[in-house]
Amino acid sequence: QVQLVESGGGLVQAGGSLRLSCAASGRTFGTYTMGWFRQAPGKEREFVAAVLWSGGAYYADSVKGRFTISKDNAKNTMYLQMNSLKPEDTAVYYCAAGRVGWSKVSDRPQYDYWGQGTQVTVSS
Repeated sequence: QVQLVESGGGLVQAGGSLRLSCAASGRTFGTYTMGWFRQAPGKEREFVAAVLWSGGAYYADSVKGRFTISKDNAKNTMYLQMNSLKPEDTAVYYCAAGRVGWSKVSDRPQYDYWGQGTQVTVSS
């Protein structure tokens, strides 16, 4: 029903920037909540940011002020602009989608669809 493909990951120096993209297909894209999660080795997959179908955005405390989530419904694409990157941002970043209410945006089980992940590595 919904297919997600991430791109834009890579190696960047601390303090630099990356822009991740999530290309989506499916008739329900415009009405779904879209989110970004990340997972470092040995760690649980954690919430990063989400944007509701209405446009409301939510961020984990660790990325507030540095990351910006956005979407372009006409292009069926979601973005994560990451600025002032830190080594602790190193992780595999996953795009997710689901019918998720504002109070549940950080809960992984609420999302029904996931991309394959893209590696982000931040060096000192």
